Amino acid sequence: MTSNSTRRGVLAMAAGMCCFVANDALVKHVSESLPSSQLIFIRGVFATLLLVVICHGMGATSRLRALGDGKVLMRAGFDAFATMVYLTSLFHLPIANATAINMATPLVITLMAVVVLHEKVGLGRWLAIATGFVGVLMIVQPTGAAFNAYSLLCLSGTFLHACRDLTTRAIHRDIPSILITLSTAVAVTLLAGAWGLTQDWEAVSARQFALLAGASVFLSGGYFLLTVAMRAGEMSVIAPFRYAGLLFALFLGYVVWGDVPNALAWGGIALLVAAGLYVLHSRA
Repeated sequence: MTSNSTRRGVLAMAAGMCCFVANDALVKHVSESLPSSQLIFIRGVFATLLLVVICHGMGATSRLRALGDGKVLMRAGFDAFATMVYLTSLFHLPIANATAINMATPLVITLMAVVVLHEKVGLGRWLAIATGFVGVLMIVQPTGAAFNAYSLLCLSGTFLHACRDLTTRAIHRDIPSILITLSTAVAVTLLAGAWGLTQDWEAVSARQFALLAGASVFLSGGYFLLTVAMRAGEMSVIAPFRYAGLLFALFLGYVVWGDVPNALAWGGIALLVAAGLYVLHSRA
């Protein structure tokens, strides 16, 4: 049976991915009228301020010195560069292709967990993870026509995301997860600000500010939940549940935009759910 710690990690991972999808939906809307670096920076400022308030409320501000911990800084760096690399590739790829490539992160994590953390993964779990990835491909239905240098750049972003998650596991457990979350928000904001120096900035309306503030709430929640998930239980069990974000994206797409999956996508959903349930309840 799966330990309580692993179960908490699975729930945190699934909820965190849903938060990221909600954030992406808001940012996608704002990106139609603002430069990407500018909106990421503004969203990052909101997220950082929010997290500082939360840290203070949780009594964690007395331990801000922990932000200088080497592993915390390393994780924040991995996350910041992974964000920018992924977004850069996304600007030049169909979103389905970029999403499919990024969803390879659990497979990369599993491979790295075996090599670095010496976790044992049985054949059944390997097959379940592979089946889940096939389900993802059936849902997003990428085409090979757009596989180019930017696809390789996106793949490097997937590797950076895996490095981020592995680094999370190495951070001392005495350091509060909320501080690790704050470090990520600060790193992404600073990098976006530096990127913004190369672009022209535009006037921001009150509505755009409000949408970005809302996105920052979901982003902060996603950061925190992902940190909690990657510090709990067996990584090779928890990692595949980032696929939950795709299920939520399908639901959100139907409710907001009226998008209905075709037969192939529904088949992928079935594989995804079946593989996830197997991984959760097995110790293969």
